[in-house]
Amino acid sequence: MPIADDFHAVASLEDVEASGRELASVDGTPIALFAHEGEIRAVNNRCPHMGFPLVEGTVDDGILTCHWHHARFELSCGDTFDPWADDVPTYPVEVRDGTVYVNPNPPRDLPPDEHWAERLETGLEENLRLVVAKSTIGLLDAGVDFRDPVETALFFGTRYNDSGWGSGLTILGCMANVIDDLPLEDRKRALYTGVRHVADDCAGESVNFDQPSFSTDAVPFDRLKSWFRDCVEVRDRAGAERCLRTAVATGRSEAELAELVFAAATDHPYLSDGHVLDFANTAFEALEHADALDDSGGVSGRGNDPIAGDALAAVVEPLRTAARSDERSAWRQPIDLITLLEDVYGGDVSETSGLEELVDEGAGTSWSRPDGFRSTLLADDPEAIVDALADAIGEGATSEELAAEVAHAAATRVAQFGTANEFGDWNTVHHTFTYANAVHVATRRTDAIELYRGVFDAALSVYLDRFLNTPPAPIPESGEEDTGRDPDAILEALLETFDVDGEVNEAGRLVSEFFDCGGDPEALKRTLGHGLLREDAGFHTLQNLEAAFRQFDLADASADDAASDLESRRRTPLIASARYMAAHFPTRREAEQTFTIAARLNRGETIHEE
Repeated sequence: MPIADDFHAVASLEDVEASGRELASVDGTPIALFAHEGEIRAVNNRCPHMGFPLVEGTVDDGILTCHWHHARFELSCGDTFDPWADDVPTYPVEVRDGTVYVNPNPPRDLPPDEHWAERLETGLEENLRLVVAKSTIGLLDAGVDFRDPVETALFFGTRYNDSGWGSGLTILGCMANVIDDLPLEDRKRALYTGVRHVADDCAGESVNFDQPSFSTDAVPFDRLKSWFRDCVEVRDRAGAERCLRTAVATGRSEAELAELVFAAATDHPYLSDGHVLDFANTAFEALEHADALDDSGGVSGRGNDPIAGDALAAVVEPLRTAARSDERSAWRQPIDLITLLEDVYGGDVSETSGLEELVDEGAGTSWSRPDGFRSTLLADDPEAIVDALADAIGEGATSEELAAEVAHAAATRVAQFGTANEFGDWNTVHHTFTYANAVHVATRRTDAIELYRGVFDAALSVYLDRFLNTPPAPIPESGEEDTGRDPDAILEALLETFDVDGEVNEAGRLVSEFFDCGGDPEALKRTLGHGLLREDAGFHTLQNLEAAFRQFDLADASADDAASDLESRRRTPLIASARYMAAHFPTRREAEQTFTIAARLNRGETIHEE
């Protein structure tokens, strides 16, 4: 019976001292009692690591050791010696008249949101997947906005990885981008996926000792932009970082920062197979999720928001070290694609004077996509592709309008990828698609003329990928797969294809059938997201889904678009991603195993027993 309202009788002192340990329960809380060095100690019986009963552990020299994974705890306070284990809750004990009393609900040092925030930092620092999983699940269960842990991981990933922005931070940004399309449980999976990849990327890396901004506000933007591009061109990391941090610190707008970064990212075509511009675009997107961009579209003022400077400065290293496609034979032989670009740009790949003339020519006019434009983008004549894009600019086409068309062509390459090709060639069409998607999104952030170069570069990469559509996998016409089947049954069948190796074409067909049978595209996105997040999906697969979702969301009918054109724009990227996923699934699902264990532990379930 309770005494003093808080303490409950749980065992006789004689029994605890005789056995050295006893198991008790108060209101469903399992409590392990230990008699040690003349004191009675009480801890939660569930090991905070994997839930094994601590009453079956060993106490020696004031240390309680769990027998499952040998996590060690200081018995009197519950603090762990092992960061991967977490601290075990302890309970106040009183002995009265030979009876042991325990208070099962003492005030805790930290509320759940603060506890899990601290544990998330430990998981990142020690690269502990189970701790990251428990923390991300715990934070969302505590009602924390997912953007808070995204910001924590963003700060960690930029501060503790001297290699700069890489796959881990990109995955974090991609998962933040799709999280609103997912149900709660898969939101937890998405957050876990992003954070664990950041932790993995930073493991063993050197700390980034950043460069300061210049101690002046007087440098004009155009000069700062020129300095930044020049530093990147000669691969000067310190100089480029100081220029970029100065732009952030002096309160340059988001559009200006984007112009500065994307200008350098397109001074050479298709840097590092498109990764560099994609990284830069994702850095801006991650800053939006971290709420590091103010209401007017800029960033916080000098010294008030270091995360903006850290995130954008992290892009400098991949920019500086990027492989330049104008130095690759594929862009020079048998047709010199670089010369085609230089003729349009103004005599050099880093020029824009030719583009500026075309823009001036088209000023004040609105562009309408001509017949055959899309087929030209997918044809095998690079000169015709370049001419079609140049003509469109001269007719008033914006960089965003053209980027949308090229992104659709790139998605078509993935949707029609021939499975007779080598498996590694999936990544060739994938890189073009994600690059084109990044260019498209970037054009919505800034109208900097340099992004026209990104459009041309993406279009010529689509051209270079043409043989990977030989023969092209068919994309069913709208209505061709109208079987009348229940859309939910089609989604179940789609998930089943991911359980079988090589069901690439069937996955694409099922997406078409789902659309034709009137299925809700949001349900399709949830299913694709779940299918992705239960797998040990790699960097490219995670990227691919995010790009497909973004292109679906950006599909929009212009004044002269027929309904069938809009439908193609909407379904093609999702067909492409379903095929790409099917080519890379199933996996061992090790990450899902860790996630499931973490979720069960957070719910208080017993893991060591079936």
